[in-house]
Amino acid sequence: MKFKFVKCIIDETKCKKCGFCVEVNRCYSPDRCSGCLSCYWACPHEARIPVEDRQKREIVGISIDGVVYEFPEYITVKQALKLAGYDFPPQTGDFCEIGGCWSCAVIVNGNLERSCITPITDGMRIETNVEDVEPLRIIHGPQPHTVGGKATPWNEKKRGRYIEVAIWTAGCNLRCLQCQNYHVTYDNTSSPLSPREAAEIMTYYRRIYGVDGLAISGGEPTLNRRWLIQYFKELKRLNPDPEARFHLDSNGTILTPDYIDELVEAGCNNIGVEPKGARVETFMEITGMRDRELAEKYLQTAWNAARYIADNYADKVYLGIGIPYNPAFMSLEEIREIGYKIASIDPEIQVCVLDYFPTFRRRDIKRPRPIQMIKVKRILNEAGLKHVIVQTSLGHIGP
Repeated sequence: MKFKFVKCIIDETKCKKCGFCVEVNRCYSPDRCSGCLSCYWACPHEARIPVEDRQKREIVGISIDGVVYEFPEYITVKQALKLAGYDFPPQTGDFCEIGGCWSCAVIVNGNLERSCITPITDGMRIETNVEDVEPLRIIHGPQPHTVGGKATPWNEKKRGRYIEVAIWTAGCNLRCLQCQNYHVTYDNTSSPLSPREAAEIMTYYRRIYGVDGLAISGGEPTLNRRWLIQYFKELKRLNPDPEARFHLDSNGTILTPDYIDELVEAGCNNIGVEPKGARVETFMEITGMRDRELAEKYLQTAWNAARYIADNYADKVYLGIGIPYNPAFMSLEEIREIGYKIASIDPEIQVCVLDYFPTFRRRDIKRPRPIQMIKVKRILNEAGLKHVIVQTSLGHIGP
């Protein structure tokens, strides 16, 4: 396998000394860059630049599943596994490549470690079978909410009190330039939790705030499939009452029918999907993706997920669809297309439109004005949708 070595350098003209690379997304190979690119994706000011690394490397020996291999030094465990012929992801679904989701974790010298950001060392012992090891994931929260997410039933959003508690998962398979939760998405430093620990914390705060909704969002929570399925199973075990809402908000890009079936069986009964556009060009602009073929696959999977849930679980799952809107990346014509597309699935589906504004990298775009969001709502209603909620700087409007 041909391998090109890269490293990240700092563009001092762009670096704002914000501390993000120290406090949130930390380098795990500070002596010499391993080329994991986590800092490149995470820097809010795009001050990290990947370049080819032609510096001489010594050869080190590591053991993978009992077999000894030799590799160039200063590469990641994941890179070494790929050079050895291992496929990723082995059993966990897509992964983030930045150290937040723990999907690529393997056992390194007896401990579960993230292969994407952990550098190899001479004599390292790696085991790839993690089925008997409790999965981990970086989590933020819990935090109570008065409005909720894409799949929080609209008739609960008007109560004027807390209606659910939520946690957010680190790591995402997309690279949205206007990510509004990037402090969570790109976190690779916080201590991870097991599914049981996360479910216990959520159950405790459900009691504290007196709510029925238990939500998980991100980042992208569907990364690390094994963790998420176990989490919902634990949550259902701890909250067996019929009033409990087990709420997943997702970009939908890896929500295949078999994954959805497994989630519903585990107890998930609220699912929000955010396809991020009707056109692949829009999807690529929003998500920062450069691979058109993968972008098409992700976008189609998200729309297929919404239809599959509506067609197969209308009696078991409350479905919500999210739409990110800003005139800088989406036209009103495309909003109309999206409206008709959702109405063709089911005009009763709850639709939440988010007024996207820059908090991460795309700082040139302005937040849509409330009057613009009201116009978006009108267009979606005209397309036949009955339950449309728009987020504005003045609060949520609708349905």
